[in-house]
Amino acid sequence: MSKAGLIMRKIQFAEAQGPRIFAERLQQISRELGVELVFISPERHVSEHDWLPGYEHEKGDLVNYDIVLDQIYKEQIEHVIYTVSGFTFLKMFLPNSVLFPHSFPDPALTGYEMMKPFYTMVDKAIVQTEFLREQIGERYGVTDVDVIPIGFSETLAKRHFDPDAVVNNRVLWIGRDEANRRPDLVLEYAKRNPDKEVFMVFGGMRYKESMKKYAIPDNVKLKFALTQDEVFALMNSAKVYFSSSQFDTFAMPLTEAMAMGKIVVKPEHPCYGHIHGPHCFAGNESNWFELVNMAAAHPRKWSEQNREYAFDHFSEKVMKDGYRRFYESWLR
Repeated sequence: MSKAGLIMRKIQFAEAQGPRIFAERLQQISRELGVELVFISPERHVSEHDWLPGYEHEKGDLVNYDIVLDQIYKEQIEHVIYTVSGFTFLKMFLPNSVLFPHSFPDPALTGYEMMKPFYTMVDKAIVQTEFLREQIGERYGVTDVDVIPIGFSETLAKRHFDPDAVVNNRVLWIGRDEANRRPDLVLEYAKRNPDKEVFMVFGGMRYKESMKKYAIPDNVKLKFALTQDEVFALMNSAKVYFSSSQFDTFAMPLTEAMAMGKIVVKPEHPCYGHIHGPHCFAGNESNWFELVNMAAAHPRKWSEQNREYAFDHFSEKVMKDGYRRFYESWLR
C-alpha cells in the first residue's frame, strides 16, 4: 500500500466541522484506493482564537516545521497534502507536496494579507471549484491544479431524506462566529421575521461562548458541534438553507443542503458559482431577507433538481473518482 500524509492544524482535526470531515472522508477513500493516509499536525497550538495580533496562523505554522517534519520522517512519507498555506515551505524538503487550501487569500477573509506571500511559492494544488482553479492560476501563476470537490456522504443523504419531515417555516444556517460568515445578519433576519424558526449550527463548542455577545431572538435555536448524522437530520427538516458568508473555498454545507433537496439562498459572489439550479437563489444584504421569505413560501417542499445536481457533481463518488485520477499521476 502506498503512503501519503495529510497536514492540518491541530484544531482542525479537533472540531466537528469541514476540515475534520474532509480528513476522515479522504482517509477512507484513500484506503479504498490503496493509499494509507497519515494524519499529521503540530503538537502545540499557536492560539485557540482567530487572528490575535502576533499569533496569526501562518506565522505559527512556520515555528512548527520541526514538529511536522519529525512526524513525516518518522512515517517515512515522501508525498504530503497540506491544507494551510503556511506549510508551503515543505516543498524544500519534500518535492511531492501539494496544497489543498481550506482558505484562500481573498480580501473578504481575515488575515488574507498574511497568506499571500505563501501562495507565491505554491507550484501544485488541488482545489474544490473551477472558480478557485482560475483564481490561483490568474493571481499566482499556478497551473498544475486538480479540481476535486469534498464529497458529501451519499449514505447519510439517502438515510435522512424524508420530504414529509420538512417544516415549512424552518430556516437553517451553518457557519462560524466570524465576521465574514455574518451570523449577525441571520440574527437580524430572525428578529424581523418572528414567524420563522431559525436554526444556527456552529462546528465547535468554542462558539458557545462567543455567541453570548449577541442578543438571541426567541425564534433562534443555537446548535454546537453536531455529528454528521445530526446535521443531515436537521438539514432534512428545514425548508430553506441560507448562506450569508462573504467568501468560501467550497461551502460544504451548501452542497449538503442541495443533496437534501433544500431551497437555497446564497451570496451572489462568483465563488458560489458551482452552487446552481432552479431552486438556488443568489442575492446580497439588500435582498437576502426577501429571498429567504420567498423561498419559505415556495409551493415546493423540496427541490428534486437541486438534489440530482448535488449527487452528480458533489457526491463522495465524484470525490473518489477525482482522487483515483490524482493518485495515479502523483504517486507513480
